[in-house]
Amino acid sequence: MLPQHTLSISINRPPEVVYDFAWQPEAFMKWASGLAKTLVQAKGKWIAHTPNGPVQVRFTPHNHFGILDHWVVPPTGEETYIGLRVIPNQAGSEVVFTFYRTPEMDDATFEADRETIRADLETLKGIVEGGAISPGYPEAQP
Repeated sequence: MLPQHTLSISINRPPEVVYDFAWQPEAFMKWASGLAKTLVQAKGKWIAHTPNGPVQVRFTPHNHFGILDHWVVPPTGEETYIGLRVIPNQAGSEVVFTFYRTPEMDDATFEADRETIRADLETLKGIVEGGAISPGYPEAQP
């Protein structure tokens, strides 16, 4: 089994609001810098352009359970699973992100990923709590 780390953040907005914004692949570019600054759909697949080259990203379809899991597939083909959930926390939400340390990852890289994810969750919180989302969420501005 791979070592894992789970981060969470409380967001003072209903889970439906958080999920409806965050589940859309286009919205990931607004808050998930660890994934990519650019994410495009080509031939029915999502492609993220990362510093290490293009990677394919598969997203969980829209659902009513708050599941935002996704899989990142680099050109080598070895898929990385990322568990991401929006769960109720009274009138607000908890966003829970679990990531794994892959065999080739050293301590410094794993820690850097942790810090990037922490910052990304803070960005998501700022966007959603800041009221910068509206119907048609992808156009929301942080």
